[in-house]
Amino acid sequence: MLVVQKYGGTSVAGTERIRNVAERVRQSRHKGNKVVVILSAMAGETNRLVDLAKQVSKEPDGREYDQLVSTGEQVTIALLALTLQSMGVPARSFLGHQVRLLTDSSFSKARIKSIDAEIIHKELNKNTVVVIAGFQGTDPEGNITTLGRGGSDTTAVAIAAALKADACEIYTDVDGVYTADPRVCPEARLIPIITYEEMLELASSGAKVLQSRSVELAANYRVPVWVKSAFLPVKKNGSKGGGTLVTNRAMEEMVVSGIAHDRNEAKVAVRGLADRPGVAARLFAPLAKADINVDMIVQNISEDGYTDLTFTVSKIELPKALRIMHQQVRKIGAQKIEADEKIAKVSIVGVGMKSHAGVASRMFETLAREGVNIQMISTSEIKVSVVIREAEMEKAVRALHKAFGLGKK
Repeated sequence: MLVVQKYGGTSVAGTERIRNVAERVRQSRHKGNKVVVILSAMAGETNRLVDLAKQVSKEPDGREYDQLVSTGEQVTIALLALTLQSMGVPARSFLGHQVRLLTDSSFSKARIKSIDAEIIHKELNKNTVVVIAGFQGTDPEGNITTLGRGGSDTTAVAIAAALKADACEIYTDVDGVYTADPRVCPEARLIPIITYEEMLELASSGAKVLQSRSVELAANYRVPVWVKSAFLPVKKNGSKGGGTLVTNRAMEEMVVSGIAHDRNEAKVAVRGLADRPGVAARLFAPLAKADINVDMIVQNISEDGYTDLTFTVSKIELPKALRIMHQQVRKIGAQKIEADEKIAKVSIVGVGMKSHAGVASRMFETLAREGVNIQMISTSEIKVSVVIREAEMEKAVRALHKAFGLGKK
C-alpha cells in the first residue's frame, strides 16, 4: 500500500514527540507500506512567526509574510528525517518547492495547481520514506506561498491524490471527528464514518479537525481520509482501526450528524444603503479582489428606497474589510457602517436533512427555549447555520446536541 500520513503541530512539538512519529512511520513501513509523511511546524511556532511579523509591520507584505511563516516546517521535516535515519530507516525531507508543489500567487491562502509526483515516486522506488513540508508551495514566479491555517491537511490530501495513494491518514490531537466539540459538549461522541459532503460542511462551519479545502480535494479525487490521534497506540489492523473515515458514503444517513461552531467570525452591517441594481456588486467586488471571503449575507426589505446589508467575515480580515467598506460607501453612499466581533456561528449538519422536513424549525424552537436570539440564518441542502451572541454559543451547542439526539448511547 501507498500511504500518506500527516502529523499536526502538537504531534511534532518536541524531539520526543518526533521520535513517536518516527516509530509510527517505521511500523507502517515494516508492514510493507510505502510511506509519505507531511508535517506541520511545531505547535506554537507559526503563531510565534506571525507575532514577529506583526511586531515589525502592521500589515505585512504578503510575499514576505509567507517567506517568514513557511520556515517552521523546514525544522520539523529535517528532524524527522534525521530521526528515521538514526533508526535505520532511509528518509529524505523536501520543502514545497523541492517537490514542485505549484500554487497560484494568493499569498497566505494560495491554492494548489499541480504537484510533480515523479519526484516523490523516484524516492519511494528507492524504498525511502519521503518527508514533505506541509502548508507551503511556490507560485509560477518562484515565490514561496502558504496555503492558510490548516494547510498541511490540504497538502496531504493533494499529494495523496497526485500519487493515487491507497489512504491518507491525518494524525492530530483528537481521535477522530465528533458530533460536537467535546470541550464544549461533554456528551459528544466519535463518528466512525462520515461523508465528504457532511465533513465539508462541518469544516467550513468551524470544526477544526480538517481544513475545508482538504475535504473538498478529497471529495473531488475520492481520496479516503482517516482522522486519528497521534497519541494513541497503533492498532494491530493499521489504518482500519479507530478514528473516523471520511468517504463518499456513511453507514447510515443521520438526520443531523454533527454540530459545529465558529467563534472567529465578525459581522459587518452597512446601514441606509441605496436599494438599486448594482450596489451590492460594487460593495462586494473589492472584497473579492482583496481575497476576503464573505460567509453569510442578509439584506433587509427596502424601505423608502434604502436598505440594510449585513455580512460576516473572519475576525482576522475584519480590519481590511472595514477599510474597503468605508472606501466604497464614500463612493456609493450609505448612512453608516457597524461592526460586531462578539458573535458566533452555530451550524447543524446532516445528509438526512435532504429527506426530512422540520429540521430547521426544531433548531429554532430549541434556541428559543434557551432564550438565544438569532441574528442571521443561512441554509443549504444539508446545513442550517445561525449567527448568535458569542456568550450564548456554548449553551446553544449543548442544547442542539441534546435536541437532535447526538449524545453518547
